[in-house]
Amino acid sequence: MKLKQSISVFIAVFFGLVTLIALLFNVSGISTVILGWASFLAAIALILGVLNLLAVHLTRLFGERNLYSGVLVLGMLAVFAAAVLDGLTGTDNVGLLFTWVQAPLEAALASMLAIFLLLSGVQLLKRQRTGWAFLFGLTATVVLLGQALLASRLLPAGLRQPVNQVVEFIQTIVVTSGIRGLLIGVALGTLLLSLRLLVGVERPYNK
Repeated sequence: MKLKQSISVFIAVFFGLVTLIALLFNVSGISTVILGWASFLAAIALILGVLNLLAVHLTRLFGERNLYSGVLVLGMLAVFAAAVLDGLTGTDNVGLLFTWVQAPLEAALASMLAIFLLLSGVQLLKRQRTGWAFLFGLTATVVLLGQALLASRLLPAGLRQPVNQVVEFIQTIVVTSGIRGLLIGVALGTLLLSLRLLVGVERPYNK
């Protein structure tokens, strides 16, 4: 192992162990300082990433006449100008941008995601006609139809309560169980990656 790589591995393992010991034995001073350093470095990395993204799309805008890059650059400059105005005048222009631009875009993407999930379920049933594929397609269909019926006025008043109970059961039991399973998997993966970082097996800082 080269000297430069050895120093980086030592620094990563040392501070990782110190932070772990401080959190386990409730030594708040040490962990707070180290986490503050990490937050500062993460903020600097975020600023550099945003500047690099802006430079890349400015190059594409003026070099390749890319329309999407122009929209991205205008959006970044608009949010930056709104934040500066908020700091100078005490207004909430950034909040207005998020309310009138970001929120509708997220709602549109969420709607498209629901349709894509339903289409994926249909394609899955065409390729693999298993019980799990049928359950996935049935759940997606019931949730989409239930939400559409509850949002419309076509559903009779007598059927509104049973449909609402079915949708709530699926969202509370089935969807929540799946999300918890995913979160447990993410937690186990994070724990395994942290252990690999602490023993020096995984070295993303050398790449």
